[in-house]
Amino acid sequence: MLQTIFFQNGCFLIITEGEQRVGAISVAISTSNRVNVAKVIPSKYDSMFINTVAEKVSSMINGICLVSLHNKTQLQLDDMKAIMGEVMMIIGSKKFEGE
Repeated sequence: MLQTIFFQNGCFLIITEGEQRVGAISVAISTSNRVNVAKVIPSKYDSMFINTVAEKVSSMINGICLVSLHNKTQLQLDDMKAIMGEVMMIIGSKKFEGE
């Protein structure tokens, strides 16, 4: 399940497997063509994936992006591609909507 909450200066992405839970959290901020990312709650399995999503979205929206990922097992490459594709579609449509 993928939920998004948009704000004027950023967004919060919540990615869960099964029940709704807060999981590992990464935050990224884009300022002057540079993206900084930090782990707030480390992931047991997929910290690189969470950081990548946060960085990519932050640079696309030129703001702050928080990503929460709760998963029971390590994500497979196909799962990561599907999640990233859906995130890009949501962010792209929101960005287009805002123009």
